[in-house]
Amino acid sequence: MTGTAGPTVRAHSPGRVNLMGDHTDYNEGVALPMAIDLGTDVTFIPDGGTRVVLRSAGEPELADVDLYVPLDPDLLRAMRPPWSRFVAGMVAAVRPATGGTGSVESSLPIGAGLSSSAALEVALALAFGFEGEPVTMARTCQGVEEAATGVPSGLMDQLVVSGGVEGSALLIDFSDLSTRAVRIPDGVEIVVVHSGLHRSLGRTAYAARRAECDAATHHFGPLGRAGPEAIMGLPDPVMRRRARHVITECDRVRWFAEALEGGDLTEAGRLMVASHRSLAGDFEVSTPELDQLVVHLTSIPGVHGARMTGAGFGGCVVALSEPGVIDLAALTTPAWRVRASAGARVVDRG
Repeated sequence: MTGTAGPTVRAHSPGRVNLMGDHTDYNEGVALPMAIDLGTDVTFIPDGGTRVVLRSAGEPELADVDLYVPLDPDLLRAMRPPWSRFVAGMVAAVRPATGGTGSVESSLPIGAGLSSSAALEVALALAFGFEGEPVTMARTCQGVEEAATGVPSGLMDQLVVSGGVEGSALLIDFSDLSTRAVRIPDGVEIVVVHSGLHRSLGRTAYAARRAECDAATHHFGPLGRAGPEAIMGLPDPVMRRRARHVITECDRVRWFAEALEGGDLTEAGRLMVASHRSLAGDFEVSTPELDQLVVHLTSIPGVHGARMTGAGFGGCVVALSEPGVIDLAALTTPAWRVRASAGARVVDRG
């Protein structure tokens, strides 16, 4: 026994959908994601012991972790079942005062690009007793994600699910991690549609895209701070395309935020389609399934625009539309109407 049993803690973290600005976070650019009303709940019951044992409604095997597990990437990535790697990483990062038992429940689809892993990390952090500002929690969880998966992900997912604002998207400047709430206009509906293609970033070219951006950064600094003139100074055509996406995407983020705040949904929709074309052409992270879904959704009267959301290689498309014009039942893949949610929080303690 290392401690005494304490009160049961139940913590909730939302997932997220990114309205604009993919692959800009790790380039010190800007993005406009929003926390959503799908999420993950973690219940933790301290028992004074030296193990953390959690069950998940979506997993057949328990996560059974030593309270003193080190934050060692090699150790974490060898753990089974795979979802226990996140539990172990958060135990190592937060170091709860005692072991305990508990459960995980989630309404987020796995492998859809709606930040199910970030939601799990943040909910675990709060359930284990983490105290700190959203930026600090996001950095902690980002470190665990990389240790557990080997994917050098950016900070967007963890930051928006930690610091989301009810009714608003969050304009994030990754050069200084400042944020500003951008209200979602009345009379607009946000629909997320699965492409039918599940993905795990560790099995995609995500790391290769980041390496290509890093190579371009060596020539003129962070892409998110560069102007369009910098592109022509790059010697490699692939590098130029990657840089062009990031630089133009940052402009689209700013223009999209202005369009939302001004109620110009036609312009917002145009920017979404332009973003998807850039992600598909210059950054090469789309798929035929995502492309076809964007074409289909934007052909529906009343849909202002649509684009892939998240890192790509599968997952979902997000659409901005008039209320009710997208018939979810008529789609051949799962879809959700989502609303802008507040960030992660402790729901109950006692």
